[in-house]
Amino acid sequence: MKDYKQININNYYYDLPESKIAKYPKEKRDESKLLIKNKDSITKNIFKNISDYLPADSLMLFNNTKVINARLFFKKDTGATIEVFCLEPINPIDYSLSLSASKQCTWKCLIGNNKKWKTGNLKKTISINSKNFELVIEKKQKLGNAFEIEFTWDNENIIFSQILENSGKIPIPPYLNRESENIDNQRYQTIYSYEQGSVAAPTAGLHFTESVFQKLKEKNIKTDNITLHVGAGTFQPVKTEFVNEHKMHTEYFSVSKSNIQNLLSNLGKIIVVGTTSVRTLESLYQIALQLYYNNTKKDNYFGISQWEAYQEVQKNISTNILLNNMLNWMENNNFEQIHCSTSIMIVPSYKFRLTNHLITNFHQPKSTLLLLLSAFIGESWKKVYEFALIEDFKFLSYGDSCLFL
Repeated sequence: MKDYKQININNYYYDLPESKIAKYPKEKRDESKLLIKNKDSITKNIFKNISDYLPADSLMLFNNTKVINARLFFKKDTGATIEVFCLEPINPIDYSLSLSASKQCTWKCLIGNNKKWKTGNLKKTISINSKNFELVIEKKQKLGNAFEIEFTWDNENIIFSQILENSGKIPIPPYLNRESENIDNQRYQTIYSYEQGSVAAPTAGLHFTESVFQKLKEKNIKTDNITLHVGAGTFQPVKTEFVNEHKMHTEYFSVSKSNIQNLLSNLGKIIVVGTTSVRTLESLYQIALQLYYNNTKKDNYFGISQWEAYQEVQKNISTNILLNNMLNWMENNNFEQIHCSTSIMIVPSYKFRLTNHLITNFHQPKSTLLLLLSAFIGESWKKVYEFALIEDFKFLSYGDSCLFL
């Protein structure tokens, strides 16, 4: 077993030719290629046949987050264009409250062409429902490589999500090296997306269609949704030589009481769709562990640090006991949901607690997502990726899919 402090990121590099990166989605979602790894065998098929390989009577878990049109553009009087990329809400800090805010809200944002915006507010005229109003932004303070930006508008009948939907652009991945197009508005969303808040899609779910869901139903594979809002940090490569020096980005999720009940009923047969869902489930175990040692906590907001899952406190307490304890705590405190900010970083040596099978896309070299995959399937990720490159699978967000059993 590897010590996470000694993992060298250079061991997680592979040559990814530009020609292997899918710049656009396939015409039909479920016509993507599917790589299947089961023990030592690696085979291929088409995604629409994925149910043929899945264990019956299992539970499939999805991330139902929806990508917001997070990129807004403002023109200065000088003619310079300033891009404001909304990353996460500050006030109100709750995603749903901030997106439904009227007249004012504050977000953490990246600023494109920031050198051209030194002082003063920027304004933009927006038309919604045939009525014009003015959106004003003010730079409040620097937050690392981002800024706190206050948005105000003079129409109390308009909420912030309408402004983004009407005037923003969907933030497709930077490695596509193109501007977003009309096709991205539909295809860079899963068909089951619902909870607004992500600035990147949970791309493992992009392949699912109503037809695939029907086949899952016929095999008695139950489905359930959690919500983790995917941050821009998901595209951030590991730039340090050793992974313990990398600062993992933080993402926010919520899990309901019924989610936990479904997990309890299906322990050992949980199929997880996407790395964001994996981060949610494995963070949930850490929350359950926190509650096991502190059952007197009175609020339902939690935080999971980057290396918490690797500490000595990790005892072999059964997941069943931990989740039941969590449910009892929720019922005793009348909580229907728990909320969490997680910076969990899953690397080789990690012990998976709730993820039994994984559906995911192909990930960038030297990425935290590739480290997560290696933690799940070991060094065989190299054979998997070699097979995929030889068989002309397409990589990254709009690329093909993998199933790891």
